[in-house]
This record gives sequence, C-alpha cells and structure tokens, in this order.
Amino acid sequence: MIFSRILAALFFCALFAVPCHAIETGVRELSLASPEGGRRLRVTVWYPAEPGGKAVLVGDNQVFKGAPALSEAPLLEGRYPLVVMSHGSGGRIQGMSWLAAELARAGFVVAGPNHPGTTSGNSTPADTPKLWERTHDLSFVIDRLTTDPLWSGAIDKGRIGVIGFSLGGAAAMEIAGARANLEAYARYCDTYQTWDCAWYAGGQGYVDDKAITVDKVDLRKIDRARFERSNLDRRIKSAVLIDPGLAQAYDAQSLKEIAIPMNFINLGSAGTIPAAVIASGLAALSPHGSYATVAQADHFSFLPECKEGGAELLKSFGEVEPICDDGSGRSRADIHSELIILVREALLRTLKERS
Repeated sequence: MIFSRILAALFFCALFAVPCHAIETGVRELSLASPEGGRRLRVTVWYPAEPGGKAVLVGDNQVFKGAPALSEAPLLEGRYPLVVMSHGSGGRIQGMSWLAAELARAGFVVAGPNHPGTTSGNSTPADTPKLWERTHDLSFVIDRLTTDPLWSGAIDKGRIGVIGFSLGGAAAMEIAGARANLEAYARYCDTYQTWDCAWYAGGQGYVDDKAITVDKVDLRKIDRARFERSNLDRRIKSAVLIDPGLAQAYDAQSLKEIAIPMNFINLGSAGTIPAAVIASGLAALSPHGSYATVAQADHFSFLPECKEGGAELLKSFGEVEPICDDGSGRSRADIHSELIILVREALLRTLKERS
C-alpha cells in the first residue's frame, strides 16, 4: 500500500510538472455575471494550494458534512488541467466538494456554478429541462477562468474536462456533444412518471427557499429547437458522467459522433439502476466510452455524507426521499472513496499532458 502511494505521487509530479510536496486544497468563491439572460453565477473554485488561508468546511450545513479546504490559500505554482462540474437538480455545487477537494489535491483546478433555476431552494420544474442554460453556464466558467489574470497562467487550456451528476450529467453529456430528443423524453415521461417526470407533474417549485405552486410542465411545449440543439464545446477533452439524467432521450447518432473519452459511472449494480439514469447503453454507443458501476450504492450516495440526526431533520422539513440512506449497509464514506478513485483515474488517464 505504501509503495503504491509513492508510485502514485511520483506519477502525479511527473504528469503535472509541479513541486512534489504536500498539496493543500484551496477554495475561492466567485460571482460572475453571464451575458445570457442576465444570469449571475455563484462559482466555487477548488485548486492545488500552498499552506495558508482560512480553514473552512465547504458545503457544511445542518444535514450534510462539509469537506475541508483553505479559503483564499495561495495557488500552488504550476499548470493544471481544468475540470468544470455540474450539480444535480435541486443540488448545490458545494455538495460536490467531497470530490472536488480530492481532485484539487490530485492536481486539477475544479470549478462549478450553482445553476440558477435548478439549485437548492431556487428550483422550478419549468427551468429543469433547459439544459442549454446549464451548458452555457459551464462554457462561460471556462471563458472566464481561462482569461482571468489569476487563473489563466495556472490552467492548461488544452486539458479541460467536465464532470456531471444526474441533471448535471445530462449537461455534461451535451457539452461533450450529445443531443437530446424532445419527443423521446416526453414518451419516457408518459411511461415512467417517476424521478424528474414526477417533478414536472408535481405542480410545486422553490423560490428563495420557499415552496411555491407552479404550473405542471408539458414537455412537448418546451422550445424544441433549443432542447435539441447542439451545445458542444470543443474545448472539452474528457467527460465523467455519473448517473446522467435524460438517459432515455439522447440521439444515438450524436453519441456515435462524440470524439472524446466518455467515462460513465452508475451508482448501483445491474438490475438496480433506474431507467432514468442507466448509462451502459450510452457508453456502448460512444466511440471512446467506458462504463463502471459502484456496487451497494444508489443515486443519493453521491450526495455528501449526512450528519447524525440529518435524516430526521430532513423528515421534519417534509422530505420524503431517503437522502441519507444508501440502502445497503455500505457506508457513504466508502462509496465516496471508490468514486473518487474512479473519477480521478479517468481524468488522469484522459487529460494527460500533451507533448
């Protein structure tokens, strides 16, 4: 075990051409004004850092455990791949800190926005299928970080990847080149009426952390041209897609034309993965696709570890989903450890330094 860690450390130092000593995780919060629709993005950036700054727990709240990082720590000198991240529907980017912090320690600059309209406390069914807004958010984050004086010198513009979970996985699919088919998605919801489809039919949303009554969403009335358009950003060179949403709605030909590595991960074993996110067929259609599963896990296993009493607190708020229950007896910390290895190795393999 010690020997393998030494080899991994030596490999990292050679791959990213950085000083080979203890690497901290730095974190900074940015507020960016996007030109599309006046969207203001709250962006979190995790990065390889020198010691310094203020010790914080990113994403820590009454329910979930946060991940340690150093706020405003000095950026560790070097050139690193950039990885943009997209959170799930009704989530927050800070909830992916358990993964982002480890990737920063492995030599990546990691950045993700809270997507307006589909973020915890500010999420509506009408905004949920607007993947073109999410992909624009991700492209805009790339634009800003690769031109900003603080970050541009530390980012290798030829090594940019994307990670997405659930609805964020759908955004990552599209920015990598996949195109969705609106009628296929509507037919899927006609049949299953669960998961995201139940959300569209529920008549409830959230604005400013308050529940509101909203119209039910008729998917067939969505702007078809926008829903089915290409949102490809050719700067993306690798994608990691964890339980990607809209799994039944992608145009097969668009998947066959994707030229970059597509690393699919499903939470659960064969036979337990919901149709809404099953990705084995997507991987098979992608020319450079790979597929892995994480046994004894479920969709909620990707969320941060819950604190003691977190499940009871959620129930008191009216939450009916088993957000803190992984359903198998396997700890969420153990599941996260496996996911970190899968994601980190996929990115190290596919975003190697160009000669």
